Amino acid sequence: MVMSRSAAAAVAASLLAGGLLAPAPSGAVTAPDPTTVAKKLVSPLSMAVAADGTAYVSQNFAGLLTAVPPGGKPKVVFAAPKKTEVGAVSVGGGLVRFATTAKKDARLWSMRPGGSPVEVADLWKYERTVNPDADQAYGFTDLDAACLAQVPAEVPASYTGITDSHPYGTAVRRGTTYVADAAANAILAVSPRGKVSTVAVLPPVSVVITAEAAAANQLPACTVGHAYAFEPVPTDVEVAKGGWLYVSMLPGGPEDGSAGANGMVVKVKARTGKVRTVATGLAGATGVAVARNGDVYVAQLFGGQVSRVRHGSTTAKPWAMVKMPAAVEWVGGHVLVSANVLADTPKGMVLAY
Repeated sequence: MVMSRSAAAAVAASLLAGGLLAPAPSGAVTAPDPTTVAKKLVSPLSMAVAADGTAYVSQNFAGLLTAVPPGGKPKVVFAAPKKTEVGAVSVGGGLVRFATTAKKDARLWSMRPGGSPVEVADLWKYERTVNPDADQAYGFTDLDAACLAQVPAEVPASYTGITDSHPYGTAVRRGTTYVADAAANAILAVSPRGKVSTVAVLPPVSVVITAEAAAANQLPACTVGHAYAFEPVPTDVEVAKGGWLYVSMLPGGPEDGSAGANGMVVKVKARTGKVRTVATGLAGATGVAVARNGDVYVAQLFGGQVSRVRHGSTTAKPWAMVKMPAAVEWVGGHVLVSANVLADTPKGMVLAY
């Protein structure tokens, strides 16, 4: 399926990205040479660093949470049941937060270092009962019936938000855990007592279908010139100054370039849910970090780079060429990046710049 009906499917489709990676763009690359913090990891898609310097890294598709102490070797600190993904890692208040996702099951957990995990919230239950984007329209919204009938069955022509949950990123501020739910297409807030609420339903990503995009995706000629509203797939969330949450987005559509580079970074006001665009034109925005000076770093999984958006700018420029990057964290003047995250064998790693 080229255009994904489910945001979760769009994220999972990244498994096929090995043959779709775009060549590295030209532009100044300013990052220093990295050092390797950890290696031989399986799908390290999420990461957070504690105050003592320990990096907590998810090995999503292996169902593992790994701790990497400063200068030490990776150690598995949590293993999920079979066929359960582990991801959405963050730290705050002496606790590690992470999520588990399985079929019709998504939960948020907290854990003290060296302790056992405690369930904080049932995110699937919230999605099942609330479904924040239930009324949001996706697909084509202005095609006549004759044209709609020509759209291939594997491409959802027109639909509203389905019931699905895939917590992909988290961040903590004053005890509240903010969740980027890649299948709910929303940013959620979870109180210390486990109450879940919706901060914002992210707006669809509207893309005008060109003749080239129509041909590449087997769409009828009558769709050319019409907009397709892709699902907004939040992949990471970070807390910044002024009550803003920075969110990376991987739209639920083709990431092979046939419909353009439609990833972006937005910021969401935690109190009101207001959404503002920070930068666009990204090839698979899978992780975001905000430096103390306001610079924003974003991993482009399909662009093979980490880009930087300088404070006050709206343009993402190449900062480091990285093979299949996913998570990015800014810690005390250092930028940590997970790389080679979709390798067929355990060759994922964490790099420090």
